[in-house]
Amino acid sequence: MATTETPRPAFVALLRGTVIATTTATALAAAPDEARLLATLKKAHPGTQFSQVLRSPVAGVYEVWMNSNVAYVAAKSPRYFIFGRVFDTQSMRDLTAPKLAMAAQGAAQSAASGSAELQAIVTAEPVDFDRLPFGDAIKTVRGSGQRRIAVFSDPSCSFCRRLEPELASLDNVTVYTFLVPFLGQARPVLIWCAADREQAWQRFMLHADTSLLNPTASCDHPLERNLALAQRLGVQGTPTLVWADGSRTDGYVDRSVLEARLAQVARAKP
Repeated sequence: MATTETPRPAFVALLRGTVIATTTATALAAAPDEARLLATLKKAHPGTQFSQVLRSPVAGVYEVWMNSNVAYVAAKSPRYFIFGRVFDTQSMRDLTAPKLAMAAQGAAQSAASGSAELQAIVTAEPVDFDRLPFGDAIKTVRGSGQRRIAVFSDPSCSFCRRLEPELASLDNVTVYTFLVPFLGQARPVLIWCAADREQAWQRFMLHADTSLLNPTASCDHPLERNLALAQRLGVQGTPTLVWADGSRTDGYVDRSVLEARLAQVARAKP
């Protein structure tokens, strides 16, 4: 959440994966209950840009959209924010994913037209990409490596494992992966301390292959520095992608969105 004030969730459900294209006008047209909750949240967190409140499939719980972030909030306890996705265990469907996909598609179309609505999938405050501490990241180069992405990722994150094949399908790209141990340090340390950390990362994330991980391995690692970096940049969940133009996308996206963003960044280069 790129704001001057960030609500601290009591706990994180599943892992945050968010992006939506919406407008203030939509929020103003909300039903009475949604409007009341929106007003309550704006009063409690004046530094946060709340853009829309919608009923969720769970009774008493609402989707609260904050431009690039979505949280689930109980109307009776708006103090607590749950970041993640709603999954229907009977139909075995991710109910949040279609909304994220529609938003991403709309953002990609906006990118092609140069619309200002593209900002819905990036943070308000750009990152100085070239000043990122790339020595603290796992570097993966495919093809010419001309296009560049930085990814904050955690090997214990399920959405990070979903993202990795999409990244692996890209050509002519350099991916800098900053390991952030939001879900514990043990696995990230094993990957970083592997003899070939790039291969160890790829095999684990793509194939659940632990053959390159030595349980007794230890080394100097950048995990604490990466956590501090994530905090400075406002990265609160994984995966988070930082593009070469300094913009950011939170959560899992598929290859079509990756390609659209990479193309837009390339077009914008002076």
